[in-house]
Amino acid sequence: MIRMLLRVLGREHAGPLRRTVALMTSTAVAEGLSYALLVPVLRALLGGTPDDVWPWLTAFGAAVAVYAVLRHLGDVSGFRVGAALLRGMYHRLGDHLARLPLGWYASGRLGEVSVLAGRGVLQAMSAIAHLLAPFISAGVTPLTIVVVMLAFNWQMGLAALAAVPVVAVIQIRTGRSMAAHDREREERDHEATGRVIEYLQAQPVLRAGGRTAERFRLLDDSLREVQRASRRSALSALPGAVGLTLTVQTVFTVLLTLGAFLALGGHIGVAEVLTILVLAARCADPLLSLAETGGRLRGARSVLARLDVVLSTEPLPEAAEPVRPVGHGVEFESVVFRRGGRTVIDGVSLSVPQGQRLAVVGPSGAGKSTLLHLLARFHDVDGGAVRVGGADVRAIDPEVLMAQIAIVFQDVRLFDGTIEENVRLGRPDATEAEVRAAATAARLDEVIERLPGGWAGTIGEDGTLLSGGERQRVSIARALLKNAPVVLLDEVTSALDPVNEAAVHEGIERLMAGRTVVMVAHRMRTVRRADRVAFLDGGRIVEEGSHDELLHRGGRYAEFWNLSLTPAASE
Repeated sequence: MIRMLLRVLGREHAGPLRRTVALMTSTAVAEGLSYALLVPVLRALLGGTPDDVWPWLTAFGAAVAVYAVLRHLGDVSGFRVGAALLRGMYHRLGDHLARLPLGWYASGRLGEVSVLAGRGVLQAMSAIAHLLAPFISAGVTPLTIVVVMLAFNWQMGLAALAAVPVVAVIQIRTGRSMAAHDREREERDHEATGRVIEYLQAQPVLRAGGRTAERFRLLDDSLREVQRASRRSALSALPGAVGLTLTVQTVFTVLLTLGAFLALGGHIGVAEVLTILVLAARCADPLLSLAETGGRLRGARSVLARLDVVLSTEPLPEAAEPVRPVGHGVEFESVVFRRGGRTVIDGVSLSVPQGQRLAVVGPSGAGKSTLLHLLARFHDVDGGAVRVGGADVRAIDPEVLMAQIAIVFQDVRLFDGTIEENVRLGRPDATEAEVRAAATAARLDEVIERLPGGWAGTIGEDGTLLSGGERQRVSIARALLKNAPVVLLDEVTSALDPVNEAAVHEGIERLMAGRTVVMVAHRMRTVRRADRVAFLDGGRIVEEGSHDELLHRGGRYAEFWNLSLTPAASE
């Protein structure tokens, strides 16, 4: 586990962790050695001169005091290192997640990452503070005591030593059995978490269907599977616990019988027999705790393994010698992109000269939004190239590339803060006057007036106090404040009411002025503002030209346009 921990955390934490492990090991050895002084103590007490016990009793007290100091230092070091590792893990995980391509998050990993970043990291790091010392003590202290037994009487020492391989075999087999069941339980937990989220998100649908009192079958089934997996995991630990108990009781019985035999034969004194039995009894508690402690450590190791998988995920490669874009034109050259074995973009070539606007239209699933993601380098292409300012986006420093691009998506993500804080994300170093100007340009003034607290009022988690159109205005204000030369618009007005649509269109017009624009639109009247239109279907360009040219051809674009003008489409 230590190797796994160091691989996950990085080698910079190796020193403090190893020192803590060494201190905990020394503490366990000191505890075992201190019990060796019980032999002269009991020998003096049971002999003819009980007064001779005081020097040995003093030495025993001093040894116990040394052990107590070491134990205190080990526990404090464990807590400090655990806290330091917890901070380090959060920083490393956060930094790594920020570098992963956004496409990585689209594979159902949000629930997994949220569990890992919350409960998972705490569980793994708490092992250092709470589990490592008991686990080391459970292994090292009994071994030290066995060595002490060998020093006083080799027959009884060998009898105790015979239990070591038995305990090791029990632990290994129990660990393998529990590991398999633990993996199953983790899978069921992950599935149940997804079902709970699905159930909560489906509340509007369930209530609209009059099913508020009805149980959600998929969730119930998932929770029953969690219960079964937990039961199987608990039962898998039972043989190990019973095996350890039987082994400890058997060894103690053997030592008692052997000690009595040796004492009656005059080969060993009563004090030595009594001491060895006390030492054997002292071994029982840590050995019996091995099953529980080992199980919890396996759980922590399982979390570390999942963290290792996340941290081993390679971010998009960065160029060794980045180039800077010259100008703000955009170009797609024979672009191919695949996802999950399916070709989403197939040989697309497009060019958007600096300051012009390209509209990408087509049916759902045609790959329109994917083009914007490739341009912003949320993914890397599988073939061809995407260029901004004449430079391949893969050769541009990621921070430089994102500084060139402002993005307004249909699904706006906001933070639980003020409108000003959310707008300022576009350019954190902007002045207050610049933030207010961007908000005014996006027609956020009327929203702020209605919001309790105005500029100082919070908008709720993910902007729940705002309507969809109002959230979209925040997104536009953010993009206006960023003042990037390339603007990407992804169906920003597809689900807005007329009032909000008019406000958003006004903000969009300000945002697009003088910039290179690539827009994806379902509402065809938005396309009229474009200098050029590309009709995408099945990942390929079916038609390309100006709005008037495509209407004159009477092809697929003309069909879409005429459909958008029908009463059903305009409602």
